[in-house]
Amino acid sequence: MRNLIFAINITIDGCCDHTKVNGDEEILDYFTRLIRDVDVLVYGRKAYQLMVPFWPDVARNRSGQTKAMNEFARAFDSVNKIIVFSQSLNKAQGKNTKILRANLGDEILKLKQEEGKNILAGGVTLPSQLMQLGLVDEYQFVVHPVLAGEGRRLLEGTNLQQTLKLKLAESRSFGSGYVALRYLKQ
Repeated sequence: MRNLIFAINITIDGCCDHTKVNGDEEILDYFTRLIRDVDVLVYGRKAYQLMVPFWPDVARNRSGQTKAMNEFARAFDSVNKIIVFSQSLNKAQGKNTKILRANLGDEILKLKQEEGKNILAGGVTLPSQLMQLGLVDEYQFVVHPVLAGEGRRLLEGTNLQQTLKLKLAESRSFGSGYVALRYLKQ
């Protein structure tokens, strides 16, 4: 069975609003390596619309401001399948993108049982639902050396039925002050 990984950028005070964090070359390299190890991306509508068509356009046009942006875009664009769980999205823009309206838990369990590389979930709302269902196997938090003071918080409005115990599997500090933390579900 393959693993479901949740990865996100987050500030020291728990803010995961994409407008409050901005990575550098090292962070983009980190996420490029991560995305190369998956063959399915899972998003809700909001996260999907932040990623597509932006990154596929950067990949196609090589229009990133840096080499790291272009590398991430190419890695993103080469993922085999993107699954978007949405009740309101009518049409997908990306190649290999499928919109699902079915039961989230059942569909993720099916994906986990298929052959292939790991599955990567992004965004906030959908991963929070996956955490509630106990389906996330690995958590990767890239902590930005920022106190945002405002903005959307991770797990905001989410009630976990039980405390999730995690085991630190890896930590990595970057020269710019960012810290990547990788946890496994116990």
